[in-house]
Amino acid sequence: MHILLIEDDIRIAANIKKFLIKESFLVTHVDNGEDALFQAETETYDVIILDWMLPDKDGPTICKSIRLKQNTTPILMLTAKSQVEDTVEGLTSGADDYLTKPFSFEELLARIKALIRRKSGTTQSAIISVNDLVIDTNLNTVKRSNKIISLSPREYSLLEYLAVHKNKTIDRITLLHHVWGEDIDPLSNTIDVHIRYLRKKIDDNFKKKLIRTVKNKGYILCSS
Repeated sequence: MHILLIEDDIRIAANIKKFLIKESFLVTHVDNGEDALFQAETETYDVIILDWMLPDKDGPTICKSIRLKQNTTPILMLTAKSQVEDTVEGLTSGADDYLTKPFSFEELLARIKALIRRKSGTTQSAIISVNDLVIDTNLNTVKRSNKIISLSPREYSLLEYLAVHKNKTIDRITLLHHVWGEDIDPLSNTIDVHIRYLRKKIDDNFKKKLIRTVKNKGYILCSS
C-alpha cells in the first residue's frame, strides 16, 4: 500500500515513515503544500496523511484543493488542534478522518487500515478472508487452512493489496506503483518473481489455486 505523507516536522515525519515502512507500507514524504498537491495530482495513493500546519498552505486548504480535482483518496488529517470547531473544519474540508497529536503509532495504523478497507468496500474487520486464506491486517499474518504461512514484507504487501481488491484484476503498473513505488522500472520482472514466490507458498500445496494470471491484463486473487 502506498501512502503520501505531508508533514513539515522532519522528526515526526521520519518517525512516521520508519514505522509505516516497518508495517510494510510504501511511503512518499513531502513537507509543503505545493509538493503535496503535485504528488496528489500526478500519482495514485491508497491514503494521504495530511498535517494541518504547513509552511505555505494549511491542511484544510490542501484538502479542499485535492477534492476539487475529484480525487477521492482517503485523507487522514493530523493536527495539534483539538477544539470541536477545528475538527469540524478539517472534516468539512474533505478529510475522511482526524487524529489529534500526540497519538500512538498503533492508533495511526488502525485508522489507516480502516480507511483502506472502507475505500475498497470490504468489511471493517481487520481480517480479510479469501476462500480458506485468512489475512490479519493488524498483525500482518497469513494463514491458509489454519496453516501459518511466512511471507517476506514485500510478499505480504503484494498479497494484501490483491486481497483488499479480491476478485478484481489488478494490472502490473498498479501493482508496481502501490507495492514498489514510482521509481521502479515498469519493464522489471519483479512482479512475476514475487507472484511466483507467493504461489509456491499460497497455492502449491493446496488443491484450489487462488492466485490467477489474466493474460495481458494482470493478476487476480479469486475467492471462488
